[in-house]
Amino acid sequence: MEYVPLNAVRAFEAAARHLSFSAAGEELHVTHPAISHQIRRLEEWLGVPLFHRDTRKVRLTDAGVILQASASGALGELGATCRRIRRNAAVATVSVGCIPSIASRWLVPRLPDFTASHPDIGMRVAYARAEERLGDGENDVLITLGADPTPGVTSLKLFSRLNRPVCSPYYFAGKDHLRTPAGIAGADLLHDENRQGWREWFSEAGLPNFDVGNGPVFADFNILATAVIAGHGVALCPVDVFRDELKRGDLIVLSQVATNRDKGYFLTMSVNASPAAMTFADWFRQEVSVNAAADDQ
Repeated sequence: MEYVPLNAVRAFEAAARHLSFSAAGEELHVTHPAISHQIRRLEEWLGVPLFHRDTRKVRLTDAGVILQASASGALGELGATCRRIRRNAAVATVSVGCIPSIASRWLVPRLPDFTASHPDIGMRVAYARAEERLGDGENDVLITLGADPTPGVTSLKLFSRLNRPVCSPYYFAGKDHLRTPAGIAGADLLHDENRQGWREWFSEAGLPNFDVGNGPVFADFNILATAVIAGHGVALCPVDVFRDELKRGDLIVLSQVATNRDKGYFLTMSVNASPAAMTFADWFRQEVSVNAAADDQ
């Protein structure tokens, strides 16, 4: 078998990309003459010139253009494969994208238990957008709103998104009338992203034409949660996600009237997910299941 002079191909690819032997030498940490020698060697082996050599610059010949297209793709793919093998050999890493409300209340507080039980699995956790899908980035697992219909992925429901009005016990003190929709209508309403959520709730509660007012709108749900726990008013919250706050008494559910009954928060991953990603997904689902609130199913 006749072997291709791969070192010469690498030197050629760099020189073709930069259209400069000097720049190629700097990239590969060799001298200009060394690059020139490697390319001469490759041209002799091929039997055709690869560059037009002018006084101050070089240009690719037709053969050089053809070879550059192939060499750049092959070397790029080879480099990506080597980096992937090196990462996998060092430690199995799971990249998890998670929306802030679930990350702060469920994932981050419990993550030390996972890392202690699985020291061989590295974790990377980042915030995800509510509408983000698995193919949008480099995450192995997504925890976000809604199921992902993309072929080749699987979505597992973690929490109901059923919303009910809640407030802190401090805000509720002396306000028994808040147990009725009419009483809630007179409360300080806190809004998540826009006022549509409360409009839908009052419609469900039998007050379809109620003006929800001009209470504060919070662009980040975690800020809204901080405000309602601090006693600033009444907010619509997904009670399944706020199990801990409800159990501790930080929040009180004011009404059984609810919206978003058919929506949920899902964990999404590839059907061909890595063993590490599947281990994480099984663990997190178990954490959620153990803490499930029967009355919110």
